[in-house]
Amino acid sequence: MPAAQLASVFAALGDETRWEILARLGAAPASASALAAGFPISRQAIVKHLDVLQEAGLVEAARRGREVRYSVLGGRLSSLGRDLERLGSAWDRRLSSIKQLAESDQ
Repeated sequence: MPAAQLASVFAALGDETRWEILARLGAAPASASALAAGFPISRQAIVKHLDVLQEAGLVEAARRGREVRYSVLGGRLSSLGRDLERLGSAWDRRLSSIKQLAESDQ
C-alpha cells in the first residue's frame, strides 16, 4: 500500500470513535442510526466518521430501501495487516543485526 494511502488509513484509525465504529461494524453491518444508539454523539457525527472511514477505504455503504448500511472492507484491513507485518519484520531484522554487532564488540 502506498505511503499516502497508509497515511489516510492511519489518520482514520487514529480517532477513538472511528476505531470503535470500525470494531462494531466488524461484528455486523449497521446503519448510522443503529450505530449512533451506542455512542454519546449524534447520528450526524457518526455519518461524518463513517465518511472518513469510507474515504480511507475501510468501510463501504450499501443502500437497502431508505436505509444505508455500512460494512467493513476486510480486504483493506488484511492488506494493512500484511504491510505492518512486513515493516515489523524488517525492524526486527535490523534490531537483531544491531544487537549482534553490539555483542560482538564486547
